[in-house]
Amino acid sequence: MASLLRSRLSGILLSASLLLLAGCQSDTVTGENPRIPATTSSAQLRPGDSLTIALQGIPDPSAHPVQIDEQGLISLPYIGTISAANSTTGELAQRIRETYIARNFYTAMDVSVSVTERYIYVGGEVTRPGRIIWTPDLTLAKAIQSAGGFTLYARETRVSLVRDQQAYDLNVKLAQRNPAQDPLMMPGDSVQVPRSPF
Repeated sequence: MASLLRSRLSGILLSASLLLLAGCQSDTVTGENPRIPATTSSAQLRPGDSLTIALQGIPDPSAHPVQIDEQGLISLPYIGTISAANSTTGELAQRIRETYIARNFYTAMDVSVSVTERYIYVGGEVTRPGRIIWTPDLTLAKAIQSAGGFTLYARETRVSLVRDQQAYDLNVKLAQRNPAQDPLMMPGDSVQVPRSPF
């Protein structure tokens, strides 16, 4: 009778241990992150981009630092607001030139548009959520580091990356251990780090 009781107790303890171990290993660092397509509009300007607009070939040449607002607009002297988002720098320069000439401020002029800074956004369970300046070599893991790293409550294995209105769940632990699994960020990307349920 005693041996039967010990046998059942051992079985229960073994089952409980296996369940505990299985629960602890829910955030494993195996598998692959999904392949995220590069944005189709990487050359297009986006809200948040910082630009320098140079007006030349006129009596009072000038350069204007501007930032595209959330509505996709910029503001310039004399002509006011003009749509900038979803255009290339060349298209925007042409639109600005045509607007100044059509409103009879100048009869001829040259306009150049250059991008000075582009951003990505990191929010949720990171130390310093907010905007991060985009660079061509910025990856997901580097973006998290630039935001001060994860908080104690971060769920590192289920980070959401939004690109072109499509969300992807990524395992940053996997990205940190395997550079091939660490996707490059694109301007305008948004990263959200959720809170762990534990």
